[in-house]
Amino acid sequence: MGNGGRRSIIADKVTRSTGPVHRPSDAAGPSSPPPVAELPAEIPTGLTEAHPAELPAGDLSPKAQHHMPPPYSGPSDASLDPQARSQLPKGPQCYPGLPVLDYRQYLPPMFELSADTTTISSKANYLTENSKALATLLRSLATVPPKPQVLIQGNRGRKVDFSIKLNLMNLLVPNDPRDRLDYLRCVGRDEVALRGGSEPGLKPDFGVDNGLEAWCDRFIKDTTTIKTFTLERVVANLDTNWLEGQIRSLVASTDYKGQVTVQFPVTHCKVVIQNPSKHNKFFSSVTALFSSKSKYEVVKAVWPFATARNGEHDRRCVVQSEKTWWEEWRDPIKYAIATKRQGWVTNEDKLECIMESKGKGVSLIDWGPDF
Repeated sequence: MGNGGRRSIIADKVTRSTGPVHRPSDAAGPSSPPPVAELPAEIPTGLTEAHPAELPAGDLSPKAQHHMPPPYSGPSDASLDPQARSQLPKGPQCYPGLPVLDYRQYLPPMFELSADTTTISSKANYLTENSKALATLLRSLATVPPKPQVLIQGNRGRKVDFSIKLNLMNLLVPNDPRDRLDYLRCVGRDEVALRGGSEPGLKPDFGVDNGLEAWCDRFIKDTTTIKTFTLERVVANLDTNWLEGQIRSLVASTDYKGQVTVQFPVTHCKVVIQNPSKHNKFFSSVTALFSSKSKYEVVKAVWPFATARNGEHDRRCVVQSEKTWWEEWRDPIKYAIATKRQGWVTNEDKLECIMESKGKGVSLIDWGPDF
């Protein structure tokens, strides 16, 4: 290479060193984000927010893998993200430690929950105008159980020494959905019930298994001024008498001299559909006193605790027997009573009894002076 060639190369290097510096990011512009691998537009139905979609590494080019940014989170509230809102999971939801149920069925849109949490009610127009819509809704609401509880109270005069509650709902829902025993039934031929009108009776009859659509159709066509349709969730084959006996014996072992009350209340157990009022609330309340009423209480969602009553042959419990439940909760209940608890007894209490043996050493308790 001659001297002229060397001089041209040196001149070119000097020109480049004094010119602008070109970076890869300059070509894309200052506000352009780094290249990101895109997910398919359609997300498989089995994926939910709890299981984010992942793209296999084999589906990406080497260049895309090299420039893949670190994972990031979207808005913490799904309602703020329009795309996430359209991809909310449908069907049962899984919360660790809770039965797998579609909890949205406990308070659907256009329903109100009563103050005592026993009843949800709606006056939506479409539910009193379309029998198919009403039947479909009732079948959906029947897929979740009521919430049976145990309430144990001890009082001496006006003083409440203890008042504890336990939730029994998990005893109605097995881990495997194939083991569920719940079913929907309509009133039978020989059962006295409110079948329209204001007085119970035996007519009309549409059968036990196939009458839901017929009852809904009759309700829709009823021209009575005020009409209601009720779905009731009930618990079957739970031996509350045996449990009450065990609880009373346990309280007596603490030398408690006050009055003991043992109850088994059930919440979230009724769904009431009522035709909407065409007048204001005051006028409606006045006319209700003089107007005819028609009540339909002909459908029940039955949630068995077991296949048969306690003591019957070949009885199988959905989750566990009353005896097994009592053996697990006896010490937590006793410890809660001994500490004069006012509130719920939960799995945390059971965990403390297992890990720390709380409740096992409790015998006589100083209840203070009698009133």
